[in-house]
Amino acid sequence: MKAIGYTRSLPIADASSLVDLDLPDPTPGPRDLLVRVHAISVNPVDTKVRLRRQGTEDAPVVLGWDAAGVVEAVGAEVSLFRPGDAVFYAGDLNRPGTNAELHVVDERLVGPKPASLGFAEAAALPLTSLTAWEGLFDRLELPAGGGAGRSLLVVGAAGGVGSLVVQLARQLTAVTVIGTASRPQSREWVEALGAHAVIDHGRPLSEELAKAGLGEVDYVYSLTATEQHWPEIVKAARPQGRIALIDDPKTLDALALKGKSLSLHWELMFTRSLFQTPDMIRQHEILAELSRLVDAGRLRTTLGERAGTINAANLRRAHAALESGRTIGKIVLEGWEG
Repeated sequence: MKAIGYTRSLPIADASSLVDLDLPDPTPGPRDLLVRVHAISVNPVDTKVRLRRQGTEDAPVVLGWDAAGVVEAVGAEVSLFRPGDAVFYAGDLNRPGTNAELHVVDERLVGPKPASLGFAEAAALPLTSLTAWEGLFDRLELPAGGGAGRSLLVVGAAGGVGSLVVQLARQLTAVTVIGTASRPQSREWVEALGAHAVIDHGRPLSEELAKAGLGEVDYVYSLTATEQHWPEIVKAARPQGRIALIDDPKTLDALALKGKSLSLHWELMFTRSLFQTPDMIRQHEILAELSRLVDAGRLRTTLGERAGTINAANLRRAHAALESGRTIGKIVLEGWEG
């Protein structure tokens, strides 16, 4: 099968950082689906793993944790899907990634592709929508269907995860949603997704909130540059509020939370698959619900850019764009040449 990977961890400007490969077809295990991948999208985790994980000539690293495709075969114990089903999913950090024509994935991590979306539009959604959902409802514990009078600040609302956080909070709660964006294009994107207000994270967050007449917030979901914004996040949070984050700050002053009795929550959507938790099937359930919301017209794809067919040159350009920190929505590649 065709695949894209590498043997040495290199800067993305190096042509050997991601190369076209020909690898053996994988074989599904008892609870696995064998999926023919039609489209993939790129996430910050792809670039982080590329810079940290080394490969070898005998075992190249294949990245990718977002895909949409069609089930080709199933393992002996599979009960949720059958060959021919169109699916979307974010996969498992412990296994080879989705940058391959054929991919094996545990059925408990997979959802039915939204019927109203093409493969490219669907591939933009799984990892970011799972991260958004788990952060909002498992970590911050926003009240589904309620929360009137409360407010949520989404730091970095124009990115892949932020785009889903804004939509899910608007569609499934009554919380006031405040996004941050620093450029006119990203501000327009966040407003179009349904944020009640958008403030500039290039300025002190607490001052921006006050200027907009919003005051302190009950929840903060910080998606990028948390270390940079940390003092302002603490200042902006209401006493006894909740803060969640997904990025990798080197240091955080946890004692700063004590005065307000603030709680801090980490979200990593790979936790369930990394540790094979008893509730791993919850990701199948979430993706199935997200698919229904999309088909009902309540959620929209966050595809921001089509980067061409799935090959090493296009994927290197997608990684470079993501590393620039200036992307809006998700970068998607679709189809295999030849």
